[in-house]
Amino acid sequence: MSGIEAVREAFCRAQAQGRPALIFYWPVGYPDLEASIQIVAALAEAGADLIELGLPFSDPLADGPVIQRATQRALERGVRTPHVLEAAARLRAMGVRRPLCLMTYINPVMAWGIPRFLAEAIQAGIHGLIVPDLPLEEAEELQVAAGALGLAWVPLAAPTTPDERLARLAATATGFLYLVSVTGITGARDRLPVDVVTHLRRARRAANGVPVALGFGISRPEHVRALAPEADGLIIGSALLQLGEASGFDEEALSAFVRTLREAISISGLSVRDAFLP
Repeated sequence: MSGIEAVREAFCRAQAQGRPALIFYWPVGYPDLEASIQIVAALAEAGADLIELGLPFSDPLADGPVIQRATQRALERGVRTPHVLEAAARLRAMGVRRPLCLMTYINPVMAWGIPRFLAEAIQAGIHGLIVPDLPLEEAEELQVAAGALGLAWVPLAAPTTPDERLARLAATATGFLYLVSVTGITGARDRLPVDVVTHLRRARRAANGVPVALGFGISRPEHVRALAPEADGLIIGSALLQLGEASGFDEEALSAFVRTLREAISISGLSVRDAFLP
């Protein structure tokens, strides 16, 4: 099964169950390489539909302080592109079958060269590619090369992205459209702006059937519960890393968080204004 097919199947499976896909981000090498591999395996076992593997990079422009600290720690421990691909291959060898999407900035890709980077990513078991600092106008070479190899392409859009550009971005997506909830950097937030629902609905109209997943700031069961009817997928990163730090990177605590969010989807009765800023 190609990466495009695997990602599509994950969204279809969640949709058939009447819920959005839950996508979790974890940087490879945090708190160390071995621990990160075990944590990602635990997330998959606990019910993550897709997992984003973060490739540590020295200038993470889209990342807030929580993810910056995590990736800096991984870099200080010497984790680089080969270690991230090794981690993916080990996860596959351990029996992890959930789609693994690699989140990276463009520099590591160009340092290796596009053909080598994509070929080795696929060989390691990567299913999709997310490159936050690569704008639509400069993405065609990488996006087309990834698609030719069956690797799912995941473009990003902001709340300020006009409808016409949303449609153009979605047209390039072979995985899903990653909608950023706020005009800012990553980070867990107690409450999100209420107009995020408006942006989600607008993005889904423009995407014309391409799955739209919302990320940046989702941190609580009530967020997931309120957004479940509106999104095709929900992405959780910083809140998971904060829990990792607080729990001493206890796999059971992280797994319990995944299960709690899955269970929250099935609980009705929370209005959007209970979960988001007026």
